[in-house]
Amino acid sequence: MSETLQPALPDHLDQQAERLMHRLCDRNLTVATAESCTGGMLAALLTDIEGAGHGFERGFVAYTKDAKAELLGIEPSLLDQNDAVSEVVARAMAEGALKRSRADLAIGVTGFAGPAGPGNEEGLVHMALARRGGPTLAREEHFGAVGRGAIRVRSLKAMLVMLEQALERE
Repeated sequence: MSETLQPALPDHLDQQAERLMHRLCDRNLTVATAESCTGGMLAALLTDIEGAGHGFERGFVAYTKDAKAELLGIEPSLLDQNDAVSEVVARAMAEGALKRSRADLAIGVTGFAGPAGPGNEEGLVHMALARRGGPTLAREEHFGAVGRGAIRVRSLKAMLVMLEQALERE
């Protein structure tokens, strides 16, 4: 069980993360994270699972365009031509994390966890999962104006589901 983020996160999320990490370890697979709107929460959750640290390879927290370009190798032109919160950017984040790590799977997330600017939707989150030798999968969620914490927690749950589904395909 996660100690660092407890009791902030629901127990079911800790249990889901624990199952996932043990499944990764059982298969000798590792995961990397590239997070924006969740600010490293997924990495913290996954690395807090006792006895399963070897399933986590590394995490990137890339909040700004410059950070996404520098840390994840995303072309600045891609970031300039697309909204920071978009499927294209989420895919580029996941693929960049995969390229810049030794992980077997990488997940990227970008979204509006709080009030969004004009023309943007609060609670819109894009996630993508890249795997070595496989396609990059994307997911779009509309969590609504439920608050920053709730959007982040719902994003964590959705990313854990994406990772579980990827393991089912292995």
